[in-house]
Amino acid sequence: MRHHLYRRISAVALALTMLLGACGQLAQVAQGQARRQPPATNQKKNKRPDGQTDKNETPTDVVGKPQEAETISVSTSLVNIEAAVYHKKTGQVMAGLKKENFAIFEDGVQRDISNFATPEAPLTVAMVVEYSKLTEQLGGDYNDPGRYEFLRPMAMFLTQFVHPPEDYVSVIAFDIRPTPITDFTNDPRRIQQTIDLMLKNYPAFREVNLYDALKFTLIGGRGDSVVLDNSKSATSDYAGLVDIQGRRKAIILIASGLDTFSKINYDKARKIAQNSGVPIYIIGTLKFFQKKYGDQIGANDDLMGNPGRMSFLQAENALKTFAKETGGAYYPVTFEGELPSVLGSINALLRSQYSLAFNPGEQKRDGKQHKILVKVDVDGDGQYDDKEFIVQHRPFYNSPKDEVKK
Repeated sequence: MRHHLYRRISAVALALTMLLGACGQLAQVAQGQARRQPPATNQKKNKRPDGQTDKNETPTDVVGKPQEAETISVSTSLVNIEAAVYHKKTGQVMAGLKKENFAIFEDGVQRDISNFATPEAPLTVAMVVEYSKLTEQLGGDYNDPGRYEFLRPMAMFLTQFVHPPEDYVSVIAFDIRPTPITDFTNDPRRIQQTIDLMLKNYPAFREVNLYDALKFTLIGGRGDSVVLDNSKSATSDYAGLVDIQGRRKAIILIASGLDTFSKINYDKARKIAQNSGVPIYIIGTLKFFQKKYGDQIGANDDLMGNPGRMSFLQAENALKTFAKETGGAYYPVTFEGELPSVLGSINALLRSQYSLAFNPGEQKRDGKQHKILVKVDVDGDGQYDDKEFIVQHRPFYNSPKDEVKK
């Protein structure tokens, strides 16, 4: 019996290797990195990044190239902005820009840039992956399970675009609730374990609670313990992505956009995403389902809970909104062959994010929404290059409101 089980697991692993191509190389990289970067015995196996360098390291030691040594203390009142600059026609991402090339406007009034970091800083990415029986049933075919349409882009990104030990990545799978597979790690072995674990298992529930998953990823909360930590407790407190300071960060969401049973509604999830200051890059999978079923999809959800065209439309609009309002990007994918180009574009934008911040002042604690506009002067001639270049960033922020003292 055990022999047959091993043969089955080996067959699944071989199938994934043929699909992705890169997983075999990752194992070799993992072994080499493991020898070069052994975990300290007095540390947690999966210690979160703290944005700090070792006392004996310089910024050059950490990323392999010099960075601008511009360190500014971070205040809780700062409004953080992640911005990527690219050419309108060619899509070429602009690197090498300085603080002086940017200008921030709040409600039309220019603000001083109080914090600036160049794109050379390592990445801290949370990958949020839909993993439910609903999408398992809707997607795939006899030879290719539906969950592969979600796991394939995850595995491709983790194996091809994450560069330990500088980059950190976390993976959270969700169906009826979000489950952290691994907290933030820069260990290639743990990244490989994450891929293997999700491929060898099956979704447990039919619900797709996207909004709860985004809330959990961004601000944390009480939830399932991290799977690969082998915790004795079934649940534990999880710190969200917002909790990490001093590093560029983003979410890569691989999802249909459907939400069936979340405890919070769309408006609440949208507000959390807006206030986080974390860009969300989204690979939308609804086109996979639409190409398979086409005109068979009814206008409304059926009695069995299968989504109709109206739910599909609402799901796509939700994903577009999350991406736009956080300064990320939305990529609807129809065919597997599109993935390398999409993942390459996401990686290029992530690697080219400039981190900026400004202080709106205490007078702006009015509980209102304020418009943000970032302009760029690429050639430094004193004229903003709005017609030629696009600055991708969050379009507004929601100011907190002070309580009125009685």
